[in-house]
Order: sequence, then structure tokens, then C-alpha cells
Amino acid sequence: MAISVPAINFPKLPKWLVQSQTANNNVLFDRGFVILAFTLYVIGLVMVASSSMPVAERLTGNPFYFVGRHASYIVICIVIAIGFLQVPMTVWQRFSFHFLGLALFLLIVVHFAGHSVNGAKRWLSIPGVMNIQAAEVAKLFFFCYVSSYLVRRRDEVLDSFWGFIKPIIIFGLLAFLLIMQPDLGTIVVMFVTTMGLLFLAGAKLKIFLGFSTVGVAGIVSAIYLEPYRWARVTGFLDPWDDPFGKGYQLTQSLMAYGRGEVFGQGLGNSIQKLEYLPEAHTDFVMAVIGEEFGFIGIFFVLSICVALVVKALLLGRVALEKEKYFEGFFAYAIGIWMSFQTAVNVGASAGIFPTKGLTMPLISYGGSSMIIMTLAIVILIRIDHELRLQAMQATQSTKTKKIKKESGGRS
Repeated sequence: MAISVPAINFPKLPKWLVQSQTANNNVLFDRGFVILAFTLYVIGLVMVASSSMPVAERLTGNPFYFVGRHASYIVICIVIAIGFLQVPMTVWQRFSFHFLGLALFLLIVVHFAGHSVNGAKRWLSIPGVMNIQAAEVAKLFFFCYVSSYLVRRRDEVLDSFWGFIKPIIIFGLLAFLLIMQPDLGTIVVMFVTTMGLLFLAGAKLKIFLGFSTVGVAGIVSAIYLEPYRWARVTGFLDPWDDPFGKGYQLTQSLMAYGRGEVFGQGLGNSIQKLEYLPEAHTDFVMAVIGEEFGFIGIFFVLSICVALVVKALLLGRVALEKEKYFEGFFAYAIGIWMSFQTAVNVGASAGIFPTKGLTMPLISYGGSSMIIMTLAIVILIRIDHELRLQAMQATQSTKTKKIKKESGGRS
């Protein structure tokens, strides 16, 4: 039975942005994804170099410490991308439950064997290599599982309360493990993406609205009942009320944006990165971009991110139209995830949202985030590749039948 989902309509877009998966296109992969991802890699490398030197000099005595590690992460990401591009989407679908089990295992292990940074126990250490953030792995694997579930159990999702609640129960288990770290930001991203996928799958509106309300109430309660989270909210509402206390990070970020104005102060000329702005090379790298490149720089980076998200959503729509349902839902999940995480990262640094520890995809310093986001891009490229192959094979089959028919007629 064909799956019907709400169509996502977009205005007319450039051809390079929307390379259709047709037999007329002899290219076997979408170059747009590669170009956009590499552009973000380069921007991230330059900005990590610019924003991290002061803190790297103080912490390690080597101003190039973080940029060197960031460059090594990019190399690792490229190697991983080359390897995982060979993995068919059927493998992702077949082993989706195993991936979910691995995510649960990592979240349990990090609670006992992880090490703490700034009071949060989120990282598993690989000595001499890097730290793995279990929550980043959990996001990708959980979205893979939900996409597979929506294909296998779509009738249940549409017709029964139990079908809808099954992935919510799995999400609740992951959320419990994440809140123990604590990591509310990842919970919010996973919740929004999951509800978006269930909505696109055609879940009943009253059940969808009911669980959305319960989920939002739970998140609000988690914020209100934890003093440091509530302090972030009150600090976000009026950061200038306590600019050297709970509003310090946001006020420094806002000053960075203010100094940037339209064209910025120029690369390397940020003042806030001189250890006035905490986490300048990670969560608040966009504030440094705003200070050094101004509104133009922010607009350019966000345009690239929007292009990636639009391409992911368009790819999901095409996949569903061609009855590649797992691939379509997975592409939708990646698009929703990237858009929401980007919005929260930029919004937090600009004072639109409360401060949350979410990285800027493919730009912020951090090995786990970069690798997982790279895998997400690789999955999109692989989905597009398989759709192109399918279209080419269908066209070739049609041509073969036509030739046979014409040959038979002449004989």
C-alpha cells in the first residue's frame, strides 16, 4: 500500500540546488550536498582558528591546538564519509533496531564510565584519539529507528494509539538517560524531530496534539524544576539585569553581534573572543562570525544551512514519491534535525532562545558532532545516489523493451 504524506511545496529554486533524480541526469550523486558540506567545513576551520587561539594559548601554550584538532576531525570525517558512502540504505533499515540498541548501550555506559566537563557527564574517552559524545550518536541512530518503524508499522501509527506511542516510549527511555547526564538540549531536538516525522507519517491530529502538549509540558517542567536551567531562562529574558552573572555569556555574545554591524570588523579582529565570550569556538562560534563578518557573514552561513535543509526535505519528498519510504522519512528526519539545531544554536547566541549546548552543524569545534553530521550528509548523498540509479535502471529497461518491440515488429 502506498504511503501518502503531506507534500512540502517550495518556490522555484536554482537547478544546482534541486538536482532532480531522473535518468536524464548522468551524474550518480548530488554535487550540491558535497559543495555545501565542504563550504561549511572550510568556514568552520577558519572560524575555529580565529576564535580558539586565545583560550588555546592559555590552556595549552599552543595557540593552534584546537584548530589542529579540528583539522584532524575534518580528515577523519572525510575518511568516514568515503567508507559509509558504500553502505546501501537497506543496511541502515535492516539494522535500525541494532543501531538503537547501540545508542542505548552508549548512553548507559557514559553514565558509569564517562567523564565530566562543566558538570555534565556526556563523553566517552578514546585515549589519544578523541572523546565521543554518546548523545550525538543517539540522535542519528534513533532517527534511523523511527524512520524504519514508520515503514513497518505505519498502519498502527495511523489507526491506533498504541502504534503512535511505541516510538514515544523509546524516546522516553532515551530522554531519561539523557536527562541523567544532564542534556536537555538533545532531548528537545529529538522530541521536535520525532513529532515532525510522526506528523508527516499521517498520525491522527488529536493524538499528535495531545502528545505534543504533554512533551512540551514535560520539557517546561524539567526547566522549571532545575535551578540552573531556570536561571538560564530568566537570564535570557533580561540578560542585562545581571550582565556579570547569569546573563554574562549572552551579553558578551550580543556585544559581539553589535560590534559586527553589517560588514564586520574583519577576520581575526574580534574582541569578544579574547576570553570575554566563553565557548567562543564551540556553542558561540556564530557570535564570532557575526563580529568579524557582520550581518553579511551570518546571512551567508545561514543561506548555506538553509540550502542543505531544503535539499534534504526535497530529497525526502522525491523518495516518498518513488516509494522509497524509509529513505524518504530518514531524509525528512535529517532535514528537520539540522534546521532545528541550527535555529537553536544561532537563536541562543542572538538571545532568541535560552542558552543551550548545541553545536552549529559542521562549523563548531567538536569531533562527535562533526562526525555524526557528516554521516547525516553521507546518508543524504547515498539516498540521492540510489534514487538516480533506480531512475536510470527504469529508463534503461524502458529503452530495452522498446528496442525489442521494434525489432519484433520488423521481423
